Formats: sequence, structure tokens, C-alpha cells
Amino acid sequence: MTPSIDPRLDAFWDDFLRSLPEGAHTPVAYQAWSFGDSPETADKLGALVIQGIKTATASLVWAYEPEGEALPEVEDYSMILDGRGEPMCIIQTTAVSIHPFNDVDEEQAYLEGEGDRSLAFWRDVHWRFFSRECAQIGRIPDETMPVICERFKLVYP
Repeated sequence: MTPSIDPRLDAFWDDFLRSLPEGAHTPVAYQAWSFGDSPETADKLGALVIQGIKTATASLVWAYEPEGEALPEVEDYSMILDGRGEPMCIIQTTAVSIHPFNDVDEEQAYLEGEGDRSLAFWRDVHWRFFSRECAQIGRIPDETMPVICERFKLVYP
């Protein structure tokens, strides 16, 4: 298990592991994070995952670089946190691809489950979000900035 400094996360992970059928592959590591950059967004998007509406997400490759953080990979486990840092669910990554911002397609936008699920909505919301991230890391957003398109499935609860 990925060591955590929060016993609530460890307990949630342990509950997930106990829920697995006997003899099933037992995952050993996870990342804990929340969607978006506000408590309200974290709550809203986490709820969409639990409802089965949100099965994809996108992130800016550049945001991983300052800390040398590894990019998501197929079969990774993630514990999704709400806006207060409480565990909501666990997802498993099923597909990862990288595209320029302007090449992200309608299917990705739809699977992300946000707003009216259109590409226009996706581009508007993500341009604003990625622009805020770029400002924090000293990058200038542009139409070809690399975006990680991740697909996932809900595995717990």
C-alpha cells in the first residue's frame, strides 16, 4: 500500500482490499487526489464518478513536471477525495493517451461527464483550468499544450 499520513485514507484502502473476492489480484499502491482546484469541484466531479457518469478525466502533462511526478498509467489505482480530503471512491485507470489540447475529441469530453458533455463545454472549462495551472508553474497555455486523456472504471464502492 502507498503509505499515507492520513489514517482515514489507509482505512478506506483497507476496506477496498477486504471487498475483493478471494484469490483476486491485490493491488499494492494508489494515488489519492481530488478533481479540479476547488472543494466544490472536487465534490461535484467525485459524485459524477460514483453515479457512473464520469468515466474519464484530463490533466495537463506540464503540471506533472515541476515535482517529477509520474504520469498516470493503465491499471493505476486512484482514491478520489472530496473537497474536505475525505475518500469518496477508488478508480482504476483503463486507458491513457496524450494529445494536444486542440486534438482532444468529443468522446473524451462526453466521457468526462461535465456540463452538457459537449466538446465546446470541455474546451471552455479545461482551457480556464489549464490556464490557472500554467500560471502556477510559469508556462503559457496554448492550443497544442499536451493533455493526458485518462479513462477509468469505478472499483470501490
